[in-house]
Amino acid sequence: MSASPFAPFRHRAFFWLWVGVVIASIGTWGQMVGAQWLFVNDPNAATIVPLVQTASTLPMMLLALPAGVLADAFDRRSMMIVIQVYVVVVAALLAVLTALGLMPPALLLAFTFAVGAGQAMLSPTWQSIITELVPRSEFAAATRLDMVSVNVARAAGPALAGVVIATWGVPPVFALTAVTGSVLAIILLAWRRPTVPVTSRERFLPALRSGSRYVRHEPVVRTILLRFAVFIFPAGAVWALLPLIASQQLGQAASGYGLLFAALGTGAVVAALGLGPVKRHLSSNSLLTVAGVGFGAAFAGLALAPTMGVALPLLVVCGFGWTATVATAISELQLFLPTWVRARAIAIYLMVFLGTQAIAAPLWGLLTQYAGLRAALLTAAGLVAVSALTGIVLRVPDSQGLDRSPLAYWDTPRLALDPDSADGPVTVSIQYRLDDANRDAFLAAMPAMRRSRLRSGSTRWDLYRVGEDPHLYVEQFSVPSWAEHERQHEVRLTAEDKAIEDAAFAFVTGEPVTRHLLPATTTTPATTTPDGDPSRS
Repeated sequence: MSASPFAPFRHRAFFWLWVGVVIASIGTWGQMVGAQWLFVNDPNAATIVPLVQTASTLPMMLLALPAGVLADAFDRRSMMIVIQVYVVVVAALLAVLTALGLMPPALLLAFTFAVGAGQAMLSPTWQSIITELVPRSEFAAATRLDMVSVNVARAAGPALAGVVIATWGVPPVFALTAVTGSVLAIILLAWRRPTVPVTSRERFLPALRSGSRYVRHEPVVRTILLRFAVFIFPAGAVWALLPLIASQQLGQAASGYGLLFAALGTGAVVAALGLGPVKRHLSSNSLLTVAGVGFGAAFAGLALAPTMGVALPLLVVCGFGWTATVATAISELQLFLPTWVRARAIAIYLMVFLGTQAIAAPLWGLLTQYAGLRAALLTAAGLVAVSALTGIVLRVPDSQGLDRSPLAYWDTPRLALDPDSADGPVTVSIQYRLDDANRDAFLAAMPAMRRSRLRSGSTRWDLYRVGEDPHLYVEQFSVPSWAEHERQHEVRLTAEDKAIEDAAFAFVTGEPVTRHLLPATTTTPATTTPDGDPSRS
């Protein structure tokens, strides 16, 4: 039975950290609104305003993956505290300099990038710490509540910023960002994180490469990310151009802009809380298509909306379609990810998510500047509708019955040498004997084997036929170091990988014979004498 949507709130640490993240995120969203509004009346507003979104989201594309690696290597609570102190200092400087009139566009973009860098470091760290705060049965509910927090902040932050700007101007909005960041820092300082057992950590650069390698060699993950990016590229125009919609199309001041932003956030929160019943009746592919078509239609209507009364409900629909797509993409992605690479793959998802927006925002700004706001909005709406149809080609496979849980099924290598963990590269050579009748079926099964080896850490894979014995085939795959191969043995293989091997080995005569080819400089003898070759490496 699934957990109650609010069950994670029973856990004190999760509740207070969730509240702190919401409050801090409200300040971050308010900062972006203040930055956009600061130059909304500038002659170059069509270029400057979208660049604020780029400066805010580009750090996620650059820093999310390194942040995911660091979150595994250091104490996550301490890391979050350092990040929040940094954000508070940056936001305070931004407020002071803006109040003194010392904030030209270039400096504003630099400060916005600096605040975004803090958010880019915080997001993967917070995502990875959630699993420490609630039991496994409540992981899904906690993830949905985290999505609610994002959208509550997205709705409340701009609305609050609009009121503050209308009453006191832009500098207090930046000061508010510093105050809200301080709240999360205080909560983190008060939290006494339980002692976490210290385990062997991957080195920084190898961990970066292995996470990227997994995504590159897993076609399902690539499909999800590509379909997601195809939607985000045009749909992100709603966030980039909303200040111009408010000021130029609807003639609204800052408070009106905040209300429009709140309408988007309201639709997003409704989607985050209400997707459960909808997904019981629609497949993920159908939901992505319906959400894309609905968003595109509402966005086209927004381009023609003459008043706030018409624009607000259309933005609610846009917010619903946006979050329905984002939530479906991330939930499907997590179902296809094994545990060992989940944080890094989610970091890559965040890079695609916000990096696509960062790239697209200035392009929509340029189109607005040269073709007009309405033309840009209608173009974006049309492309969103087209993206919904890509589901015909980019279909997300059904995840039902898929098993990506860790399964250490390879035998322990029995070697006459004892390689150091840093020794490498290491090549694993596996010899197969085949009857002619099974050759074609074996060869047809090997592409899946190649994907399995490469996504678990191998850098190269080859299959050879022995010239001196036509019934003999040799598979070879290389890993950067002995430590990487040990991780393949211990944590990186899944039941799906075993099924792939079993399917190929079914056509083999006798037992496969494995050899580990070590660097020639490896000289340390093993403490025990090898007694044979394992059938699996």
